Amino acid sequence: MKRIIIWAACLLLMTAGGASAQSDALKLKDITNGTYSPEYVYGVNPMNDGETYTQLSSDRKRIIRRSFKTGKETGVVFDTETARGPLKLNGIDGYIMSPDESRILLQTQTKGIYRRSYTAIYYIFDVKNNKFEPLSDGGPQQVPLFSPDGTMIAFAREGNLFLVKLLFGNSESQITKDGKRNEVLNGIPDWVYEEEFATNRSFDFSADSKMLAWVRYDESQVPVYRIQEFKGAAPALTQYDEYPGEYAYKYPVAGARNSDVSVLSFDIKNRVTRTLKVPLDSDGYIPRIKFTSDAEKLAVVTLNRHQNRMDIYMANPRSTECKLALRENNDKYIRETAYTSLKFYDGHFALMSDRTGYQHLYWYNLAGQLEQQVTQGNFEVTDFYGYDAANRKFYFASLAEGPLRKAVYVADKNGKIRKLSEQAGTNSATFSRSMKYFLNVYSSATQPPVTTLCSADGKTLSTLIDNAELKAKTDPLLGTKEFFSFKTGEGVSLNGWMVKPRDFDASKKYPVIMYQYSGPGSQQVTDSWDLGFYGGGVFESYMAQQGFIYVCVDGRGTGGRGSDFEKCTYLRLGDLESKDQVETALYLSSLPYVDKDNIAIWGWSFGGFNTLMSMSEGRPVFKAGVAVAAPSNWKYYDTVYTERYMRTPRENADGYAVNPIERAGRLSGSLLLIHGTADDNVHFRNAVEYSEALVQADKQFEMQVYTNRNHNIYGGNTRYHLMRRLTDFFNRELK
Repeated sequence: MKRIIIWAACLLLMTAGGASAQSDALKLKDITNGTYSPEYVYGVNPMNDGETYTQLSSDRKRIIRRSFKTGKETGVVFDTETARGPLKLNGIDGYIMSPDESRILLQTQTKGIYRRSYTAIYYIFDVKNNKFEPLSDGGPQQVPLFSPDGTMIAFAREGNLFLVKLLFGNSESQITKDGKRNEVLNGIPDWVYEEEFATNRSFDFSADSKMLAWVRYDESQVPVYRIQEFKGAAPALTQYDEYPGEYAYKYPVAGARNSDVSVLSFDIKNRVTRTLKVPLDSDGYIPRIKFTSDAEKLAVVTLNRHQNRMDIYMANPRSTECKLALRENNDKYIRETAYTSLKFYDGHFALMSDRTGYQHLYWYNLAGQLEQQVTQGNFEVTDFYGYDAANRKFYFASLAEGPLRKAVYVADKNGKIRKLSEQAGTNSATFSRSMKYFLNVYSSATQPPVTTLCSADGKTLSTLIDNAELKAKTDPLLGTKEFFSFKTGEGVSLNGWMVKPRDFDASKKYPVIMYQYSGPGSQQVTDSWDLGFYGGGVFESYMAQQGFIYVCVDGRGTGGRGSDFEKCTYLRLGDLESKDQVETALYLSSLPYVDKDNIAIWGWSFGGFNTLMSMSEGRPVFKAGVAVAAPSNWKYYDTVYTERYMRTPRENADGYAVNPIERAGRLSGSLLLIHGTADDNVHFRNAVEYSEALVQADKQFEMQVYTNRNHNIYGGNTRYHLMRRLTDFFNRELK
C-alpha cells in the first residue's frame, strides 16, 4: 500500500498537455494535468552487447537502439511502418526481448486488471525477417516468458498456463486445466500476493529450458469481497444504467483464510507434472520462485504467516526434494526487500537483510553459505543494482550520507567501497548488462531530475535530459523549501521539510498544512524532486502562494533510519505515528511565524489513516484535516500487509483496538473524508463504517464520494475536482 501515492502522482505527472502556467502564479489545473511534469528517459532495456540499450519511441511505433556512452540512436530494432504481419499495428504498448534478442514479443491491446496485472495481445516479431505473427489465437495473454534457449514461450490465460514451441510452427499446448476465476490460479498471483508481494508472475523456466515451474494458488476458500458498480462517467458503465452491478473477487482480510499455495513442475519433453515437497507451513506464503544457474535447483522462497521467518529452499524439479539453503529470522518481521531484491547469479545469490539493524548486502553461494558481507555500517543500503562477475564488483545505492540523500556506490571483492554518483541529493541507476555503464537520474529538492550516462567509475559521459526548461519555468513560482529537524517531547529526533511562501514575512503568522504518509518503511522527507504530493513541491507551493506554510515530517515507523526506528510501531500501527504528528504540530506552534490555532493535517491511504489517528490522538492541535482513501480499522485490510505489522486480530486484539473508529468520539477539528466507491485496495467500507462511528459519536464532518473510482481516485475531471475540494476546504477552515 505504501507505494500507492508515489505511483498515482507519477501517473498524473506523466500525462502530457494542459494549459500553460502563467508566469506569475501556479495554477491547480496545471498541477493536476502534468504541466510541471519533469522529463525522464523511460523504458531503458539494456542489451546483451553491454554497450547499448533499447527504448520504445514516444509515439510507440518504433523500438530504438541507443548507445550507453552517448544516448544517441544507433539503430531501429522494430518499426510499425516497415514490419510485415497479418495486420497493421498503429503502435505497441511494450515489448519483451528473447534471450538472444532474435525475437521480440510485441505487446498490444493492454487492459489493466489490478496494480501490476494486465492482459494483452502479443505478437512474435522475428528481427531478422522483419515479420510478426500472433503468439496465440486463443484470447488475450498474461506475462509471457521466453525460455532461456529462446525456443519456447510460456504464458498465462484465465488462470491456466500455456506453452508455445517456436521450432514447431508455434504449436500451442495447455499445461494446466484447473484454472478458474476466484478458484484456482496457475502461475499468476492472487490479489493479495500481487499487491503486497509486488509480483504479477509466478512461473519460471529452468536454466536448461527443460522444465517449467510455477506457484499454484487455490483461492477457493478465500472469502469474496463484493464492490457495487454504477453507471458513472469517464468512463460510463452503460450496462449499469438501470440497475447497479457488482465486481466480486477474493480478498482475505486480516485473520482470514489465504490461498493454499503449492509449487509444481512440468517436464516439457515428457509432459509430466509434479508437486514439489516444499516444507511450507499450512498457512505460509511463497512470495517468490526462481530457477538458479543450476537447472536442478529451483529457489523457493517461503514465509511463515507472521512473516518473521523467511526460508530459501533449493528444490529439485524432478525428484521434488527440497533442501534448506538459508533461513532468515527476525523478532518482528522480514522486510519486503529480502525477497523483492533477491538476485541470482552463476552459482550465487545476493540477499538484502537488516539482521544487523541496518539493511545491507550479503553474497551467498547456492548451498546457502555466506561468502561475503558486502556492506556494513550504521546506514541503509536501499537498492542492489547488480554484480560484475568479471571484476567481482557489486553496485548498489545507499544512504551512507544520511537518510535524506541517496548515492550510487561500488564495492570490490575486498569490501572496499567507493561512491560513484557526484551530486548530493537522490541518485538512482540503471546499469548496462556488462556493468560498464550506468544511466543515472539525479535530483534534489531544488533540482529537477537530471539524467546522465556514466562509466562504471562514475565519470559522466553525456547528459540526456537536464530539465532546464522546467527549472527555469518553476524557479520563479515555487515556494522556499527548507529541511529541518527537531526533538519531540519524548526525545525523538525527526526530520522534515517546509515550503514557505515566496514573500514570506517572519513578522507574520501563517496557517500551516501538514502532509504525511507515515506508513512502515516509507519516506517522504528526502532531498529529491519527489518532494511533495506531485513532486517538485508544486502543489505545496500552490498552497504557499495562498498564504500557507506547508510541512511534512517523517515520524517513527518510516524508513531510512534503521530497523529500530522503522519497526518500533510493530503491533500498534498508528499509536506512535499519530503522536509524532501531534508533536510536530506542537513544535510548529512554538515557531514565531506559525499561527498555532490554524494547523491542519492531511494524507492519502496510510496517510489518511494517520490523519484520523492524529486528529483523535487526544491533544486537540489540529483545526482541520482531510483523510483520503483511509483505512479506518486494520481488521478490514488484507492479510499480508496488515499481519506483517500487526499479526492477526485474534493474536493482537489490543493493537487492533488502536484505530480511528474506536477513537471517533475523540475526533477534534473539522474533517473532510474522501473515498472512491470502487476502491479494491482500501475498501469503501472503511469510510462507511468510520462515518457511522462519527454519526453515533455526534461528530459533524464532511464527506466526498467518488463514483466507481479506485484507490488512486482519478479519471476524467476527478483528480482536479478532488484537489480543488481539498484546497477549498483548507482555505475555508484555516483562514
